[in-house]
Amino acid sequence: MMDFISIPLVVGMITLGIYKLVELFVCRKERLTMIEKLGTTFNPSMIANKFSFPEQSGSKFWTLKIACLLLGVGLGLLVGFFIAQYYYGGQTINNDNRWALREMTGVIYGSSALLFGGLGLLIAFLLEMGYTRKNKE
Repeated sequence: MMDFISIPLVVGMITLGIYKLVELFVCRKERLTMIEKLGTTFNPSMIANKFSFPEQSGSKFWTLKIACLLLGVGLGLLVGFFIAQYYYGGQTINNDNRWALREMTGVIYGSSALLFGGLGLLIAFLLEMGYTRKNKE
């Protein structure tokens, strides 16, 4: 059923594998040259406090972003379900319109999930901006 995707998928995986292999050797060479440069001037105090996670301004809002995104996608799927039931709930499915109903239902679900997911991220952004403005003042 999904035979049309297997060839591009395999070619993409092979290409990605070759790219990562080349990148591995190039990065190894870069790391070795950096180690050679630091060999004579290395001081342990240079890396004393470098192994902690950096505090970024947006890192404390990642749970809010994920929560709003998932709420938006869930609400979008629910709205898509109600739209599909409203428009196509009473129709009888025969071989003539089965494909069209499936396609339209897929479009309704996908578009509403993406729309409400984007709205959820927009709400998260607005909440984050309001919080940062309140803390600045």
